[in-house]
Amino acid sequence: MADLPDVPTMLDTAVKALGGNRREGQSAMAEAVAEAVQKREHLVVQAGTGTGKSLAYLVPAIRHALDKETTVVVSTATIALQTQLVERDLPRLAKALAPLLPREPTFAVLKGRRNYLCRNRLESAGDEHDEAELFDPRQLSSLGKQVARLHEWAEETVTGDRDELVPGVGDLAWRQVSVGANECVGARVCAFGQECFAEFAREAAQGVDVVVTNHAMLSIDMTQGNHILPEHDTIMIDEAHELVDRATSVATGTLGERAVSLAAKRAARLVEPGVSERLAECADGLALMFADVPEGRLDHIDEALAGAVAATRDAASACVTAIGPLNGESDADTASERRMALAALGEVHDTAVRILESFEPALRDRTEVVWLTRAPGRQPALGIAPLGVGGLLREKLFGDRTVVLTSATLTLGGSFTSLAHQWGLGREVTEENAERAARGAEPDDPSDEDGPHRAAGEPRWRALDVGSPFDHARSGILYVATHLPQPGRDGLLPAYVDEISELIEAADGRTLGLFSSMRAAKQATEELRERLDHPILCQGEDSTGQLVRRFADDERACLFGTLSLWQGVDVPGPSLSLVIVDRIPFPRPDDPLASARQRSIAAHGGNGFLSVAATHAALLLAQGTGRLLRSTGDRGVIAVLDPRLATARYGGFLRASLPPYWGTTDPSVARAALRRLSGRSAPEPAA
Repeated sequence: MADLPDVPTMLDTAVKALGGNRREGQSAMAEAVAEAVQKREHLVVQAGTGTGKSLAYLVPAIRHALDKETTVVVSTATIALQTQLVERDLPRLAKALAPLLPREPTFAVLKGRRNYLCRNRLESAGDEHDEAELFDPRQLSSLGKQVARLHEWAEETVTGDRDELVPGVGDLAWRQVSVGANECVGARVCAFGQECFAEFAREAAQGVDVVVTNHAMLSIDMTQGNHILPEHDTIMIDEAHELVDRATSVATGTLGERAVSLAAKRAARLVEPGVSERLAECADGLALMFADVPEGRLDHIDEALAGAVAATRDAASACVTAIGPLNGESDADTASERRMALAALGEVHDTAVRILESFEPALRDRTEVVWLTRAPGRQPALGIAPLGVGGLLREKLFGDRTVVLTSATLTLGGSFTSLAHQWGLGREVTEENAERAARGAEPDDPSDEDGPHRAAGEPRWRALDVGSPFDHARSGILYVATHLPQPGRDGLLPAYVDEISELIEAADGRTLGLFSSMRAAKQATEELRERLDHPILCQGEDSTGQLVRRFADDERACLFGTLSLWQGVDVPGPSLSLVIVDRIPFPRPDDPLASARQRSIAAHGGNGFLSVAATHAALLLAQGTGRLLRSTGDRGVIAVLDPRLATARYGGFLRASLPPYWGTTDPSVARAALRRLSGRSAPEPAA
């Protein structure tokens, strides 16, 4: 499309229309994104909180979409950002840019089919109990009430999107009224094909300029042959630090008594009793085998367990053969039953095959890890996941499109290398070698991957850190409590509870406590409620959203919690002036996936601890400490109680992953700063 304004002009117009101010980092990012799209190169951009990165990638995305009459996909990790983009950022941006453009930009949101209510499934939700029959009867009463609510909501909703149902329902209830992509009979056969919410969403996403989706959906789209996202040549991945975990989650399989029993139950409606009963017996056999298997990673599989898994594989295959292939049935009910059964059976069969095949290579050459989990309130099950998803991302994501990956946290230990490696990217294209390649010159080092002899298929990418509008050294203090002992394994040590109490008193509340476990968070909550008169909120006592709102509304309140709070809290202003981290958030030593990845890297000559455990901790620390400064006027203290951040050899790597806060190990300095911020500048008592 001719005569479109350039990106700087469009960005200036958008910023002014939205009442903002021009930011140097935002402008630099927008121009870099536009250049990457134009050159068809991948770009990795770290943009600190407050940069305005959403506008910085949305503006060049919209320009490219209109110029090439194509669709640009934007992928996020969290529902919160997805909602913000679709309900706030894009509508306002489209309206602001419309006077400059031939037409107003268009956009849509697209999620996986499982996120939308299925009218066909809803019709049978009261008759079919499926996995509900496998639950405690006490749960079924609540389930029935939730399904009844869903029937009422189905008559009101326009989108059928689960995220619009407030308050929500549990996963079990939602599964009674939704289907996965492999369970759907298709709009042509389905009696409700003309009223399908998922189909409406897909149709709305066709031909728009920007489609907003999520990392899980993107991962599913990459791994399935029938692409769900509209045709596109450019993807903007926000919250890119979450991409590997979300892709790994999609690629994780589970094999347990419940899944096998459900598959047998669905097959029983369609095959001879003896065939499905054989699979049901396999579910019982697995349960018996699991009783003798220790929880955790399985490096070897004993003959009895392997036999039970193989029997399950064969029984599921026999059921699939007995049902036969789908032949385009015209009856919706029959098609639905067959689809649902084949989907459940296929998942059981394929997971069993993966588990057995994963043990065939030598330990150092394996690409997947298997473990047994015994989650509270759930039946034991085998899990299997890939050791890495870099190969998948390199082939399916970076192969034939331009990808921009951005987040406030992408440099770990001061480098983009760690995350780039996890994404399947090689070495960054440097300016010097790019120029040499353009001249056709040999690289200084013939083995240099950035030169003209870069490995075939190696994605070309550049990195950019546009910084942050915050003056971290003036706005935040990083206090490491080196006088405390190393954290213990059995809950919070008394010295830690004392330290937390003194810091909260100095801050007059206003504290976000980020703990490495819910056990520690609950212990701190219980003990400090007896000591302090500040309201202390604890994750799990209400929905996270409600707790964060209560915390933001009461300046004397404290909020304690674990993982989701490390990344999901945005409370600018005086309600938050102290972030406490109880310990460096390394993965648990018995975490099957992290420990297997660490061992595999070490077996191939790498530093497993630094590549896995320290990188995981650095990412979470950067995300958690980033809760402190959310606007340019924020001030406060980050208190890390774990002395290893200052004393251990890896501490330098972790500190280099954080913004340049002013640092201290003196508790009196931290408490004095907090008193000043709270307006209670009492002198520090003598030691």
